[in-house]
Amino acid sequence: MKLLDKLHLALFGYQAHRKRLLGRAPNGPLKAFLSVPFPDKNTPVFEVPVLALDFETTGLDAKKDQLLSAGFVEISTGEICLKSRYHQIVKTRGLLDEDNVVIHQITDSAKEQGAELAQVVEKILTALAGKVMLVHFARIEITFLRQACLELYGMAPVFPVIDTLMVAKRRLDKRDLPFDASDLRLDNLRQSHQLPAHFAHNALNDALATAELLLAEIACANHGEQLPLKHYLL
Repeated sequence: MKLLDKLHLALFGYQAHRKRLLGRAPNGPLKAFLSVPFPDKNTPVFEVPVLALDFETTGLDAKKDQLLSAGFVEISTGEICLKSRYHQIVKTRGLLDEDNVVIHQITDSAKEQGAELAQVVEKILTALAGKVMLVHFARIEITFLRQACLELYGMAPVFPVIDTLMVAKRRLDKRDLPFDASDLRLDNLRQSHQLPAHFAHNALNDALATAELLLAEIACANHGEQLPLKHYLL
């Protein structure tokens, strides 16, 4: 994000920055996304539409690595909407690293049958319009989606984000007791809430796992009190 954009976001917030970007956006999926207002930050969190999103990638650097697959599912009025679930492998350039394939189980032959990046990003932006993005360890999804938009549309969007890693960290910090960084891993946090094990490193499975974790974090925090969205945003 450019320094001017960062300053504008810090000073005026997501809605004002969205409107500013809308005036510069080219016609198409990005403009359509930016044309829909974000949820009000003072809305009770269970009344906010949320899109749990996860990516599998060829690495951690959005500028040189590629998006391999995307998965998402919506949360509406505190319930996971399974009918909204989406999973798609992306047709990427070049051969995949063998060690990477072991982790995500996406082979060269599978990704050759995948959808084009533009098609996948359009699907994500359409689903994300008017919602809050939900992720676990936000840097991956934010940087790869912004980079994809830069490549496709010449500019990157802004979006409000809930990161379950940070939600859990704030809760643990309040206890004023030491904890290990590994306690903030998705699997370990789910286990701490007695949620069932899930098949990791599949984008849709991880999106579903993150959605379940958010609902568990909300339920256990503040004795289930309905806090506003701004309490959970990055």
